[in-house]
Amino acid sequence: MGWFGTAGDGADDPSRYVVSVRADDGKTVGAGFVLGADTVLTCAHVVNAALGRPLLEPRTPGPGEIVVKVQGDTTAPGGYYARVAHWIAPRSHEGGPVKPGDDEWLGDLAVLRVDGPPGGLPAGPRPAAMTAGQEVEAWHGTGRAASFARLTVHGPDGPRAYLDGAATGMAVGPGYSGGPLWCRREQAVVGLVVAHFMPPRSAATGAPLPYSPQHLARRSWGVPWQRVEAELGPLGVLDGAAAPLPDPDDPAFLLLVEAVEDIFPSASGRVTGAQRLARACGVKPGSDVTPPTPEEFAAFLLTHPRALAALSWNLRRDAPRDADRVLAAGGLSRTPRLLSPQEHTALRGHLRSMEPDVLARFPEAVRAALPHLAALPGGDTAQALLDHLEALPGDGRAGSGERRVPALLRVMEYVGALCPGARRAELRLWADGVAARLGITRAALGERRADAQEWVRSLRARTARVRVLVQVTRAGPGSHRLRIWCDEGAGPRQVSTDSVRSYSAAQAAREVLRVLDSLTPPAEDERAPLVEVLVDRSGLNLPVDEWTAQDPDELVPGVLGVEFPLVVHCPELLRRHGRFLPQWRSRWNRLDSGETLMVSEAMDPNTLYSRLVNQLDTVRVCVDVPPGPRDGIVQTCLALGIPVVVWDRGRDGAAHAVRYMAQVATRELPDEVRDYRAHANASPPRFPGRPVLAWADADRTVPRLHLTEPQESA
Repeated sequence: MGWFGTAGDGADDPSRYVVSVRADDGKTVGAGFVLGADTVLTCAHVVNAALGRPLLEPRTPGPGEIVVKVQGDTTAPGGYYARVAHWIAPRSHEGGPVKPGDDEWLGDLAVLRVDGPPGGLPAGPRPAAMTAGQEVEAWHGTGRAASFARLTVHGPDGPRAYLDGAATGMAVGPGYSGGPLWCRREQAVVGLVVAHFMPPRSAATGAPLPYSPQHLARRSWGVPWQRVEAELGPLGVLDGAAAPLPDPDDPAFLLLVEAVEDIFPSASGRVTGAQRLARACGVKPGSDVTPPTPEEFAAFLLTHPRALAALSWNLRRDAPRDADRVLAAGGLSRTPRLLSPQEHTALRGHLRSMEPDVLARFPEAVRAALPHLAALPGGDTAQALLDHLEALPGDGRAGSGERRVPALLRVMEYVGALCPGARRAELRLWADGVAARLGITRAALGERRADAQEWVRSLRARTARVRVLVQVTRAGPGSHRLRIWCDEGAGPRQVSTDSVRSYSAAQAAREVLRVLDSLTPPAEDERAPLVEVLVDRSGLNLPVDEWTAQDPDELVPGVLGVEFPLVVHCPELLRRHGRFLPQWRSRWNRLDSGETLMVSEAMDPNTLYSRLVNQLDTVRVCVDVPPGPRDGIVQTCLALGIPVVVWDRGRDGAAHAVRYMAQVATRELPDEVRDYRAHANASPPRFPGRPVLAWADADRTVPRLHLTEPQESA
């Protein structure tokens, strides 16, 4: 152990690395282990068990809290609250939900953000690669020393490794999932437990079959650390976890060694400064007499992700130039994070108590604050966005010699502008403190604050429109199944419960109109609700806008697309190639200033791909080609992340509707298409088109769709 406590210390008792994951009733449902100062890694199905959800439910849990207990941590005997920051859902080999009866699957990882102590969680284990033949140990989620099971690694075979247990001692069973696989030879964690193979049961009664020596015994499987890195590495989750020691020739290391020598010239001063830094970072300090060497001090600043920020906080008041010096040197390394442990804890507290409708708009605030950010991180939680934002540099508006305002501070000003008065004041005080510690002038931060206020004023003039989302799936010739959600601005809430009943077109129109009649739009918003029809690729040309509620007792017919702006959305195509999601978001950001591409002749999908793939200023495509090649062009555009596509589903002549809509501003298209449909209903000769508008709003979420209801896997 060095002067500063580091990951891997205390490996003589590796069970201390086991974290208990608990349900509401206090029962341990699985295990995990500390990944970073405020993160725990476990299995997604362990989180599902803690929240009382189906075990292999793929949908993100949302903001629900679970309790984790860190072994050996005496500061919180009852554990800490945690919520999901990154979710790698359990998935079948084909990429869909895991089917009942499957005993092997992919994914199944969850990174939890823990509301731990200000200095961070106790140091976690060192990771290492898993190899065949390693002897490893696993523990029950309770972490009890007697629960260890000795296992031998077979494989690893790509995304998994098989683990055979010793004939004596404990066998892996329920409660072991998510726990670390500890290799004593490597003195490191080489993976985590996922599942075990149970003895066979009778298909008729479900009871265990009589024992046979041919039965599979004591075999489990887990995820090798290499696979964990492959799944979590692109998300940036591992950047600050157990960072390796810096290279002696690393420029950041050399500059920090010099800075430490100059800032703490005496041994007693270095002891005092190091002890203060260790306390801030939640690690055990070394000797009260012998200081860390300058090299050891600098190495700690480049291995603990929040140590450099903590040191700059300690120096800012009495030695501002020294604070600037260490921040400049640390900026040459990728390890240091923007926020100190105390600042990060305070921000998590603000997010934890933030209004749900504000949290739901977090991605919207990010896009407004950082309009040139082409890609958002792979995750749909506020914490995933924060992880990404901490690593981004400051914006480009800074005078000579001024420090730039970091992206995270700019975003939090926009989030704060959405909050009510008291919460806004708290976030501004937090931002003022971080800016002061970084040496950012009040005028620079004030300018970004004014930008955020102006953005909110512009939002009031363009409030989120009430919308009804209708998933339509074919149930047979002329019949369909519906699932319906309403979204008044805080996200979709399901209002239909029957996903089995089938409807004719007229019955479906009547059901949608019933939901629309039940809505109470805001008094200040006179716009009709937007109807967003969610379809698969085969349903893009369904004439849902023409569905009419035929009811002899009603005075008016009730044509969906005539009374309401109706658009289609195909999440299947949009997410078919996930690499184009950043381009979709970037194009949506430019909706009011982007270009329109008119496709007026049949075009090979490969040619269209080559033309659109790098044209991020193209935000909509108007397709005016015959029906044969039309569908392929439309689907290619949607798969490439074009947020707005217009075409005519008709089969006769040139597309009058497409040429008509080409003159309309992009944001006005839903209402203009509705107007066109109303004119076509009244005067078909003058308005002969049957327009379809595909509309994929990156600022509004859609529910995760399943063709069948997910079921718990055995």
